[in-house]
Amino acid sequence: MSSELYADGIGEITVTGTIVRIDLMSLSATDRDANNNPKPVFRQRIIMPVDAFANAVDLMQKALSGLVEAGAVRRIGDMSAAADIQSAQGGPSNASPNFN
Repeated sequence: MSSELYADGIGEITVTGTIVRIDLMSLSATDRDANNNPKPVFRQRIIMPVDAFANAVDLMQKALSGLVEAGAVRRIGDMSAAADIQSAQGGPSNASPNFN
């Protein structure tokens, strides 16, 4: 049986020669920052050769493209482009003409 690990994200990626180290982070259940938000804490590290990392990035790009096409996620650039279009059209469609 294989073990699984949940991570909230990647904290750091370090390249040393031909080796890539990826630090996985999770939000702490107990430690908080000054704004009372959970602090990210190191959980585990993935270590792989550069060519395996490049293949992993390619695979993740393909998975992301599928998620974007399915509408499950939106790229940040897509959201700012939509905001630009909306502002060029004179703002939100429910704005009153009395306040222009």
